[in-house]
Amino acid sequence: MLRNYVIPILVFTGAALFWVLNDIFEDQIYFRIFLSLLLIGLIFTGYKITTEIIAKRAIKDRKAQFTFNKGMLIISTVIFLVLIIQIWVENTESIVISYGILAAGLAIALQDLFRNFVGGIIIALAGVYKIGDRVEVDGAFGDIMDIGIMNTTMMEIKGWIDADQPTGRLILFPNSIVISGKIFNYTKDHNFIWDEIRIPLSYESDWNAAIRNILDIVQTETEEMTRQAETEIDRLGEKYYLPKKVTDPAVYVRMNDSGVELGIRYVTNTKTRRILSDSLTRKILDDVRSSKNYSISSKTIEIQGRQKIELVRT
Repeated sequence: MLRNYVIPILVFTGAALFWVLNDIFEDQIYFRIFLSLLLIGLIFTGYKITTEIIAKRAIKDRKAQFTFNKGMLIISTVIFLVLIIQIWVENTESIVISYGILAAGLAIALQDLFRNFVGGIIIALAGVYKIGDRVEVDGAFGDIMDIGIMNTTMMEIKGWIDADQPTGRLILFPNSIVISGKIFNYTKDHNFIWDEIRIPLSYESDWNAAIRNILDIVQTETEEMTRQAETEIDRLGEKYYLPKKVTDPAVYVRMNDSGVELGIRYVTNTKTRRILSDSLTRKILDDVRSSKNYSISSKTIEIQGRQKIELVRT
């Protein structure tokens, strides 16, 4: 706890020292250093009070608290840069020129850093994604863990694992990606997606009976998620133009070389898709195994050729 007070105490002590030096030597440089240190101490103290006292009491959700702290860090940095220029530049005209020169210099010399900084502001203000969101960025999938001023960190999912589960790798990408790239957010305004399971049946199977039984299984397992998806779609319709979508499970049929393929479509929670898919697959396989009317098909290969017959004289 004592460590939290060390930095502001040292800064304010330094400010007091330069205040005394200004009184003794009456030099503007000491006064400006005094104001600079005072500004640093006030902004740092204000940031600590806001994030570690007020935010912790007012915001209970850890993800929302983390996002708020990052936003306050960006705001504090911007305020410091604006005020520090006013301290060290004497007149208004010079301030405007200084801002122009500073902006031009940053745009040329620190183009990538400036784009990342602007990207961080866009993320904070526009809500492109937030801590905990599942996103796809430049072909990489993951859950957002940290949104910094310049970069974003996420825990990778998929990768070499053919499923929506973490690989253990952390992916760091620049915030400028939101300016010129594509961001696929799976959880921005809702928590569901549509998923499908494909079941191949033989041509001899009673696929109508299979559809009835499989649909009963899927409807039972996804009943709660379907109701939640309907509620979230209604909420989305208030924010975006969104035609009414069917969330009830459905089965679609098509033929292929090995038999009849059933495409089972249903809604699932974005972050538990594999768990629900596994549960449904197990129950469907149990149903197919216990049925005498339909069965899983296998790949059929037709071989054509000539039979060679040898006559052996005895």
